[in-house]
Amino acid sequence: MIHTIEVENIKCGGCMNSIKTALLKIENVSEVTIDKETDTIIVHSETDRTVFVNVLSGLGYPEKGHNTLLHKGKSFVSCAVGNLTK
Repeated sequence: MIHTIEVENIKCGGCMNSIKTALLKIENVSEVTIDKETDTIIVHSETDRTVFVNVLSGLGYPEKGHNTLLHKGKSFVSCAVGNLTK
């Protein structure tokens, strides 16, 4: 199954690295593709989409239209971690 999720706050390669690392740790995820230009994440997995939405929100990358100041702050932290682990 292919899940397409549009998110907020993807700023750079560090953000994408954090997102991809977190999603690939979820059981049954075979592939993660991120398009920074459209803020779209494509996940290949039989896992329920809600799991990915919750993980992304926890990292600071909520679905489009659900952004908050807290999400923005979390995304800066996730971005920094992603830049350090590239």
